[in-house]
Amino acid sequence: MSHGEKRKFIRLDSLHLLDYIAIDESGARGQYSMGRTLDVSVNGLRMETAYALSKTDTLEITVGVEEDLVDLVARIAYTSPSGQRFVSGIEFIKMSAEGRRVFRRYTEAFRRMQEEKQG
Repeated sequence: MSHGEKRKFIRLDSLHLLDYIAIDESGARGQYSMGRTLDVSVNGLRMETAYALSKTDTLEITVGVEEDLVDLVARIAYTSPSGQRFVSGIEFIKMSAEGRRVFRRYTEAFRRMQEEKQG
């Protein structure tokens, strides 16, 4: 990890479309919306959205990774404005074994590709 890096897991620079629904503490479902990933790891991702997210909300997300769609539930670790949009870090709290396999396969392939470029 680079100096000052606080993440526990290596994240990959990537861009994938996703859709999400925010669920507040009372269980009320918010507006369906779309966003995009900015980077991704096996245990979380950083995403860009058009709307601000509340750190107390839970997100139900469907993200496209290559040809696969992965459904997951996540908590919001942080969120901040970025120009006309918002950037949030999220941590996965529920994902199928198949979803984890997809993310793991993607991150491993990307890591090998980066090593080949450097080697």
